Amino acid sequence: MPVLPKPIPPLYTVYILRSTVRHASLYIGSTPNPPRRLKQHNGEVKGGAARTSRQTLRPWEMVGLVSGFPGMVAALKFEWALNNPHISLHIPTESRITISTQKKRNGNPRRPPHSVKSIISNVHLLLRVPSFARWPLKLHFFDSEVYQVWTKYCDTASESLRKTIPVYTDFAPGPSPADESVSTEDSSPWGIHALPLDYAPMKDYVEKTQSLYTFEREGACVICGENLAHEEGLYATCSNELCEGTGHISCWSRHLLGSNPGEDILPISGGCPKCGGEVIWGDMMKEMSLRLRGQKEIDKLLKKPRKRKAMATAVSP
Repeated sequence: MPVLPKPIPPLYTVYILRSTVRHASLYIGSTPNPPRRLKQHNGEVKGGAARTSRQTLRPWEMVGLVSGFPGMVAALKFEWALNNPHISLHIPTESRITISTQKKRNGNPRRPPHSVKSIISNVHLLLRVPSFARWPLKLHFFDSEVYQVWTKYCDTASESLRKTIPVYTDFAPGPSPADESVSTEDSSPWGIHALPLDYAPMKDYVEKTQSLYTFEREGACVICGENLAHEEGLYATCSNELCEGTGHISCWSRHLLGSNPGEDILPISGGCPKCGGEVIWGDMMKEMSLRLRGQKEIDKLLKKPRKRKAMATAVSP
């Protein structure tokens, strides 16, 4: 049975898990749904990993994660490299931070134990290596102590990250993320519970492009000026609210690469030639993949809520 192409998922992450009982116990995994995955690790629902099943280490908490992966395979590659930085081929030998000093019985290098500092330093490294440096990734920290380790490492690292990698913080509203006295029902969602798990943040963008392409209003390419024949090519549209600037994917790519001298592999961001606003290559690709491969997801996203029957009938005396 053939595998049908799917749109870029709304969220796929590689996360850092820490035991609230023993902070030295850490775990790295990947998931498109962090809240559900955390429940699995804590035994609230089925499906947790064997390494996090010890009751003496529960509950676990997600203290940070990397988001923006274009799919499961991409996230798994990053997860494996972060779990095995001593042997990962994604890390050049001369750049390797984690070195194995012991061997397994089969002679292969034994993975050194994780620490918050080692994980943070290798996250920083992986975001710089050629395999991942140009992906539209984002960093999220949900614990202030872990974030302090990150900022301290950034201050001392020999190389810096590219400026277009955003770093977000969202700490617990109480004394500690592990404090059970803080009720998520009585306060606004925070941390992993505030992450968008669907395409809702793209709704306005999708509504705009659906109108544009449905009524064949593509017009001329904003970069090369050639007329865009309806459904005869791969086109992308500016993500800025009031701009309908549309162009060939290849033209957008050359334009955005030209906005960043020295970058000639994968576009990251740049200015729209029509409105002048910033456009993110990853955002445009997510919208295009949704438009071409995710009609069901679009229908769900743009579905109008049903009016309650009570609004259509008069209240009985």
